Amino acid sequence: MGALWMLVASLLFACMGVFVKLGAAYFSHIELVFYRSFFGLVLVFLIMRSQCVGVATHYWRAHLWRGISGSLALALFFYCITVLPLATAVTLNYTAPLFLTLLTILVFKDKFHLPLTLAIALGFGGVVLLLHPTLQRDQLLPGLLGLISGLLAAVAYLNVKQLGVIGEPETRTVFYFSLIATIGSGVWMLFGTTHTITPQGAAILLGLGGTGTLAQLAMTRAYRIGNTLVVGSLAYSTIIFASLFGMMLWHEILPLTSWLGMALIIAGGVLSLRLTPKHPSQKP
Repeated sequence: MGALWMLVASLLFACMGVFVKLGAAYFSHIELVFYRSFFGLVLVFLIMRSQCVGVATHYWRAHLWRGISGSLALALFFYCITVLPLATAVTLNYTAPLFLTLLTILVFKDKFHLPLTLAIALGFGGVVLLLHPTLQRDQLLPGLLGLISGLLAAVAYLNVKQLGVIGEPETRTVFYFSLIATIGSGVWMLFGTTHTITPQGAAILLGLGGTGTLAQLAMTRAYRIGNTLVVGSLAYSTIIFASLFGMMLWHEILPLTSWLGMALIIAGGVLSLRLTPKHPSQKP
């Protein structure tokens, strides 16, 4: 069942990307981050109330770092979706497991071994193929920002793991991330243009908040009841769903080098998940 829940989550995450791309015609990417985060904040607070989970925490510094890194990753990811082909933006964000492998090794002072080194090299070789010469010159900077979103997402994932080890409930972790993302994007909006919410825009925001929040819940359930390696590998199906949506809705035809780069990133990510050293203190 865990694998099925991850497939559901992946489909919903791809749908979220679709709503971000549709929402770019009505809102800035920062506004989209705000509405997505605020929707999630309200929902997770209601879930916490139903589960009698309190808001108070002794680990506010860890939550702060997770919130800041996750919020910046989300903002860069949403920006890339608005200016790049959907499949390309999603794939660059899914370099996070490669960066997470490197960060985990550095934090726990593990040694690289040949299979793991080859897996990481394979993934980043795919990044090179995806960024150049696939992207046009004016898309190279957004492509690099997409890569940075993957790095920041890896930092956020590492913080989430550490919060899990010290016993913080998942709902509280999601609550503080949503709170920090809502406040940060809300302040950012004060220095830009705020667009009026039209009926079409409201429908898009509802779809964005709904798919994003349901995807988070489905992913959480998948990791809770499923095999971590299987679930983590199936998370890459988001790229496949995003590619199909991009072709169907925006006629995004990617060159062969893009598909090869995406395949190498997926292969490198899956292999790094399987080859990264495990530690007794780490929770799945």
